[in-house]
Amino acid sequence: MGAGRDVAISLDGLRDKNLMQLKKLNTALFPVRYNDKYYADALASGEFTKLAYYSDICVGSIACRLEKKEGGAVCVYIMTLGVLAPYRGLGIGTKLLNHVLDLCTKQNIGEIYLHVQTNNEDAINFYKKFGFEITDTIQNYYTNITPPDCYVVTKFFTQTKK
Repeated sequence: MGAGRDVAISLDGLRDKNLMQLKKLNTALFPVRYNDKYYADALASGEFTKLAYYSDICVGSIACRLEKKEGGAVCVYIMTLGVLAPYRGLGIGTKLLNHVLDLCTKQNIGEIYLHVQTNNEDAINFYKKFGFEITDTIQNYYTNITPPDCYVVTKFFTQTKK
């Protein structure tokens, strides 16, 4: 990454008092409006949802949902991960994703996945750098945006026996 960066990037948990920060970020970053369930899931996920601050400016976030699979295993779904354009390339998205990947390893979670619009090559390449792979394609997943299709992008973890 860039040498001489003297501004620290810090992560903060999501709480009722800073929920509006996430709402504002999502409005700026994504072509989709998120409903109350999204925000309830983000709050309920605890450490799996973080806001990223550059100095004291909220510039990025990762919001996840914990899901139970058949058989009771827990997996993590990344609902959103985004960084405001002027702050990209500073390692903020990497820091957010690594935080969640570390949690998955520590909590012995077997997989983490997300949906990525099929034309979003930057996102696909970003996730591939972290060991994610395209595991499925869903036609007409999105409404009101083009293209409407998405990839399911998944990272599998080798689980340790307890």
